[in-house]
Formats: sequence, structure tokens, C-alpha cells
Amino acid sequence: MVAAAVILPKDIYIKDVNDSKKLSEKKRIFLFDIIKEKATAYSIQVIDNYVIDEINILQATFAAMKKAVETLSVKPDMVLVDGNHKIPGIKINQTAIVSGDAKSACIACASILAKVTRDNIMYEYAKQFPQYGFEKHKGYGTKAHTEKIKSFGPCAIHRKTFAPIKDII
Repeated sequence: MVAAAVILPKDIYIKDVNDSKKLSEKKRIFLFDIIKEKATAYSIQVIDNYVIDEINILQATFAAMKKAVETLSVKPDMVLVDGNHKIPGIKINQTAIVSGDAKSACIACASILAKVTRDNIMYEYAKQFPQYGFEKHKGYGTKAHTEKIKSFGPCAIHRKTFAPIKDII
């Protein structure tokens, strides 16, 4: 689980910033360094599979988002949260925005930083566990990924609470 927080200068516009899922991988990679360079502050946080298995994916998401906000080098006046839930435990005004990564430049930038970081992690895992094809499906619950789990069983980075794995173990 990877989450990011980004504070942008007031009058900045970064061409092509959008929901990370609507951008090509090449465009996300191109924007990654631009966002980091132009941001007033940013933070990228990673929660591993062991923690996710312990506290569940939603709580891990909240934990990563909270840590991303709390470790920004500049304290934000307001936190815009992608989705329909505010981040528990943050004492800063928050607004939850459904499809926020398509509506807010800060959220879109955070989604790009998180996605590129996660993809890079998965490329490294692909080298360690080549039989799973992580470089192709990036660990998402695709048919190809599920088939690899069924063929090879789970590896060290798989969440034991991930549905296809729960069915196997």
C-alpha cells in the first residue's frame, strides 16, 4: 500500500496532471520528478503486506495517508482526501472528495507519486520473484496474477488476507 500527500504552490499548473489511472505509465514517470520539483512539500509512505494483513487494507490505507500528511515538511491548512472518508486521527480540517484525483491537482499529483512509487516497488519484486509476472500486473488482482498464485502459491510479499490467497491457504 502506497499513499502520498502533495502541497502545491497556489498559482502552479503542471500540464497533463490528472488521475494517475487515466495517464500512461510513460506520462506518470515523466510527471513524477516534475511534481516533486514543483511541490511545496510532498511525502510518500509505504505500508507492507504484513501490516495490511494485521490491520486490514482500509486501516492500512488510512495509516499510510495519515503518515503522509504528518510527515510533510510544511503543515497544510486543509487536507483534501481522495474518496468518501476522511483520515481518522488527523487534527487538520479535511474534505473527502469522491474521484478527487480527477478534481484536485494536489490529489492527482499525490496519486501519480504513489502509483509510480508502487510500480517501482513491484518492478523490484519482479526481479526477486520472476515467476509471478509482477512487472506486468503490478500485483493487482488480475486473472494472470491469480493464475500465478494458483500455480506457484503465495510468496513473501503476498497478503494472506488477499482473496485468491485466502482460498489457497
